[in-house]
Amino acid sequence: MQTVTGKQRESNLASVEEGRRVLRSEADALHALAQTLDQNFDAVVQKFCAITGRVIVSGMGKSGHVGRKIAATLASTGTPAYFVHPGEASHGDLGMIAPDDAVLALSNSGETFELGDLIAYTRRFQIPLIAITSGLESELAQRADIALLLPKLPEACPLELAPMTSTTLMLGLGDALAAALMTARGFTAEDYSHFHPGGKLGRKLLKVSDVMHAGDELPLCAPETPMSEVLVLISAKRFGCVGVVAKNKLIGIITDGDLRRHMSEHLLNERADAVMTAAPRTVRPNALAAEALAQISGRITCLFVVDDGGAPIGIVHIHDLLRAGVV
Repeated sequence: MQTVTGKQRESNLASVEEGRRVLRSEADALHALAQTLDQNFDAVVQKFCAITGRVIVSGMGKSGHVGRKIAATLASTGTPAYFVHPGEASHGDLGMIAPDDAVLALSNSGETFELGDLIAYTRRFQIPLIAITSGLESELAQRADIALLLPKLPEACPLELAPMTSTTLMLGLGDALAAALMTARGFTAEDYSHFHPGGKLGRKLLKVSDVMHAGDELPLCAPETPMSEVLVLISAKRFGCVGVVAKNKLIGIITDGDLRRHMSEHLLNERADAVMTAAPRTVRPNALAAEALAQISGRITCLFVVDDGGAPIGIVHIHDLLRAGVV
């Protein structure tokens, strides 16, 4: 068993306190930033909503790393965006920026040399330039159409050298822009799921229409259909059931259980409506797949999908839901 000496304990406590200091410092900085948001922030949101192209995010060093995350967040929340490295921009990637785009440039000082060609390009071709910087009098802020200013605060780094507070502020401001744009666009959880089909959220937001079988796959018959034909249909469609339709509405279902309950030497001479279970459970196509799974219990393995008028338009099997990862 490892023992902790007094010096080690003091060292551990010092590390914890240093971590707390950094987090408190950055939290205070974010609070200060929130108080500074003004009409410029709204102007940026309106600008990004108005463009028909994409938001091109750029920054150098740590600002560039933050910029990549901002671009990814924007793109996944309804604002098309991607990151262009300022160094690569000077060697041909400026051609990736179109006249209907807008540029979001990040630089704490606002004097990042590598952004020079990008700034000049936007000015030459009248491409909207948005700056995130703490340098009010900097080249970037002065050239930008709109500047979002970060409060000038000491870096949380114990040497006050490594960008910590400033990058936290940039990241927070990027998230604030993404959230405000989602609200402005009326972006929904369903919209979000379209960009995240492989994730857990995407599976949760799958609709019945995404997993149901339709068209010729549907096992349907009329009320007067002889049970001899119904048995063939059950076997051919392989869902273990048949829906009974009258006047374009689902009025009943015949399952393996119904067959067992009506098993007799006269079964094949019966009509479908004499054997069916009336008013079966159904689900709407726009319901979540998880809702369909919740209705499937015990001996029920399939649900017919009906439209607003009660017409069968699909069928969903428990195996379809499980394969889709619905839980």
